[in-house]
Amino acid sequence: GLLGTKFTMEQDFYKQRIIKHYGIDVIVPSDEEQNVIHSIIYKELCLGKVSKSSRIAYLDIIENLVKKGAQGVILGCTEIGLLIEKHHTHTPLYDTTSIHTLAAVKEALK
Repeated sequence: GLLGTKFTMEQDFYKQRIIKHYGIDVIVPSDEEQNVIHSIIYKELCLGKVSKSSRIAYLDIIENLVKKGAQGVILGCTEIGLLIEKHHTHTPLYDTTSIHTLAAVKEALK
């Protein structure tokens, strides 16, 4: 599954790279769910607001992705990690902020 801004979820630049380079199918939320995700990112998370109701909305969307066959969910926007953490769900999460940070540190320590 893939969560991010509406642009990330709609457009192919991110999804196609995952499919092409890793052979992983990418499942995105419904259009309505994408609107919810996008709105929470820009109207709350980018402003430093983290609410329980938004967390519940994201967790419901993650559960819907799992029902569609997702075996894990990519948090493809830096702010999503403020709202959803591994202890909030049993679904494996891949926080791109953490992944990129660890890769940068590894590269810097070479």
